[in-house]
Amino acid sequence: MMTELTMAQATAKYDRGFAIELGFEFLEWGPEHAVIGMQVRDKHLNLAGIIHGGILASLLDIAGSAAGAYCPWPDRIRKVMTLSMTTTYTGQAGLGHIRAVARRRAGGRRIFNSSVDIFGEGDHLLAMGEGTFRFRSGSEDLEGVPFERG
Repeated sequence: MMTELTMAQATAKYDRGFAIELGFEFLEWGPEHAVIGMQVRDKHLNLAGIIHGGILASLLDIAGSAAGAYCPWPDRIRKVMTLSMTTTYTGQAGLGHIRAVARRRAGGRRIFNSSVDIFGEGDHLLAMGEGTFRFRSGSEDLEGVPFERG
């Protein structure tokens, strides 16, 4: 039986590795869209005191893949790999809250494309990009595969 996925349950699906180091959380997640937020901390800044471009690219990658890989069951997940990604940096930010807004734009059963905009406080556009993603075997359908906790 399917229940509605809470944002805490969505964030818990990313409970290991680099995702934990980033420290993001899902703000919205549904079929064909995802919004993730993150509090920028000192560890996310480059030597100039602004958010490192690699952090923005990572958020773009995560949000873009999530936009096409929604799975409403807390105990299941749809696994995706990135095939290509473009990132354009348009602004700068230091400490504060940022959010990545992603939308699945096109695709088929195994491969899809997403567009992502990343905003700083005051809806200041920091980066935008697109990604092409492929489902891992077994993750093509909405029910995905069993989620194994880390």
